[in-house]
Amino acid sequence: MYDFAASADLPKPELYRELIMAADALTAGEFDGVANMANIVALIWQFVPRLNWAGFYRAQGSELVLGPFAGKPACIRIPFGQGVCGAAAASGETQLVPDVHAFPGHIACDAASRAELVVPVLREDRILIAVIDLDSPEPSRFDGDDARGIEALAALIAARI
Repeated sequence: MYDFAASADLPKPELYRELIMAADALTAGEFDGVANMANIVALIWQFVPRLNWAGFYRAQGSELVLGPFAGKPACIRIPFGQGVCGAAAASGETQLVPDVHAFPGHIACDAASRAELVVPVLREDRILIAVIDLDSPEPSRFDGDDARGIEALAALIAARI
């Protein structure tokens, strides 16, 4: 049994350090990508407060396909370039969106989502294998600390999923 916990009182950089250490411990030596994605989502859900959705979309050809997640049922396929996830996939860059309703072409899988953070998972810093998608019902929920924390997580797990 694994028992990872983080205090909600931790400053964000510390919270993400704890999350990354837990993710490293949990995925080290495990070669099943789906199992690792599922456990990473569980850790994100446990460590990162005020989310209504967290999960992976896997790169398959020119679209993203739903992977392990926590939250309400989600869109299954997203073409590269469409919505926040598709923009992250097409550009290879983190998308930090304070108000999804102001994002051109936003795909509303859950009408309660207001802010979104999407981080590409790149193998060898160039091959897109997935994106990590976090949604919150709070506008402007995510900031640079969140982006840097999830980017560090993505870098850690790129070879493990």
